[in-house]
Amino acid sequence: MGSSNPKQWLRLVMMLPVLIISPAHSDSTHYPGRTHYQAPQALEALVVDGVADEAIWEKAAWRPLNQRWLGPEYSQDDFQGRYKVVWTENKLYLLGEFVDDILIDTHRDPLSQYWDDDTLEVFLDEDYSGGDHQYNHNAFTYHFSLDNQAIDIGTDKKPRRYSHHVESRWQQVNNTILWEVSIDVYTAAYQDDTDNNQPTSLSAGKVMGLMVAYCDNDGSELRENFIGSEFAPGEGKDRGWIDAGLFGELTLVE
Repeated sequence: MGSSNPKQWLRLVMMLPVLIISPAHSDSTHYPGRTHYQAPQALEALVVDGVADEAIWEKAAWRPLNQRWLGPEYSQDDFQGRYKVVWTENKLYLLGEFVDDILIDTHRDPLSQYWDDDTLEVFLDEDYSGGDHQYNHNAFTYHFSLDNQAIDIGTDKKPRRYSHHVESRWQQVNNTILWEVSIDVYTAAYQDDTDNNQPTSLSAGKVMGLMVAYCDNDGSELRENFIGSEFAPGEGKDRGWIDAGLFGELTLVE
């Protein structure tokens, strides 16, 4: 039953706080203070149209974009942002709502300065492993342009179109944009320049890394603000395209 050895009891007592407070995904690859989001399951595929009138969206919670990574202070009229997430076995769906008084899409080459126009960015790590993903597919950083293309950096260190991974549509009413995307989720084994890649299937209990951001430009050559969903400690707050340790924790639930 018990032990009369006080040293053994002391060792057990000292271990208890560690067992209680250790988070489920505690490791050295993620920064403290990451957000945790539970995405509900949709029982059938959603129509990506920027309308988002499916009932499942009502079950998903909004999360804000309120971390100013780059640029000066901005007013609520200039920008407000929030997002929510749902999923099916085949796809991840994200809905963004943004108040943006001026939309800019002046760089006609989608592979050049694509981050300097008004852009939705979705950072996705299939297995929440964190770490470097600058020139590999340990994670993806999808830059969604206003013409609904998706760009990221390939393993050749050059911008590439990954629009075949996604579907993107947005609608604007006055100054409010409703931006809806679906994403095929790929593992770190993804290889560029081949047709052999297959998206992974999703199931309840799966944990992924997710971060969402918006590049806001009101008429400058370069983006004026970069606003995200996760706190970025230290210098170089726009390093999410390199460091997946900044991503929040996304759990798929039924």
